[in-house]
Amino acid sequence: MNHNQCCPPYLSQQVIDPPVQVYDDVFHPLFVQVIQPVEIIRRHHYVPVPHQVLSITEKDVCCIHGLKKRRRR
Repeated sequence: MNHNQCCPPYLSQQVIDPPVQVYDDVFHPLFVQVIQPVEIIRRHHYVPVPHQVLSITEKDVCCIHGLKKRRRR
């Protein structure tokens, strides 16, 4: 028996499948403005800080030079 006699001729033909879709996704930036309101609250705090205040007094003293004081015994 010949090999060509047992194989039908249609087995050697090409079979084409339906096309397969493959996606190549490309993304591009699209800027969207997002508005964020900001409220600034200025808080005032009072804290004690030492501040030196001087009280100045003046007096006159008479100094006589040349007179020696006696020592007491």
